[in-house]
Amino acid sequence: MTEPLLSVERLSASYGPIRALTDVTISVPDNSVVALLGPNGAGKSTMVRVLTGLLRTSEGDIRFAGKSLKGLNPERIAKLGVSVAPEGRRVFPGMNVEDNLLAGGYTRRRERQGTKSRLANTYELFPKLQQRRMQLAGSLSGGEQQMLAIGRALMGSPRLLILDEPSLGLAPKIVADLYDSLAEIAGSGVAILLIEQNVEMAVKLSSYGYVLVNGRVVADAPSKNLRDIAAKAYLQVDESRDRNAV
Repeated sequence: MTEPLLSVERLSASYGPIRALTDVTISVPDNSVVALLGPNGAGKSTMVRVLTGLLRTSEGDIRFAGKSLKGLNPERIAKLGVSVAPEGRRVFPGMNVEDNLLAGGYTRRRERQGTKSRLANTYELFPKLQQRRMQLAGSLSGGEQQMLAIGRALMGSPRLLILDEPSLGLAPKIVADLYDSLAEIAGSGVAILLIEQNVEMAVKLSSYGYVLVNGRVVADAPSKNLRDIAAKAYLQVDESRDRNAV
């Protein structure tokens, strides 16, 4: 059996005495889109921090393209081919659009011809970014900033693109257009780990998914079965919060 591009095995992570992830196992095959769903506080952003080297853990293992990521710093992980478009976009507001994109290619900065090609491809994918290439990133709309965050991640020439809540705070029409672009990215051969609360959009784009609740994977299934599974898991979380509030 072919080893998946990303394999997370029995991963646990903590912030001091507070356990954020417990015994998490997920995998992302090459050339696939896998969803990681969960309500607020489920541990999704902690997963991103661990996968990108921002939070270290001694429990469990993470393998990417056959190599362990444990103990590697963020720059080394990025060089191996893992890029992230973070929750909240986190563009550099005082820099223009093009400089933001070029910053995303920092780990590939010596590949000058490759940088030009990736920049051209990003502008082709997101024409609005080319129109606003000299505009300050902080003056862009929310949807344009999300395009910029994704484009910046693509400038690292990733084999795996991690998207952390890409639809957060965006109008439905903007989300639909954005997901059309994500489908195009997936079609180019880039694997995607899609971390979302928006179950409907995640199900449409992904082929398989996991549901994370209170730091644990409570279910996994082909995406066509994820709607009901996620709905039940979210309902259980809401009921638990209601009981604790009494």
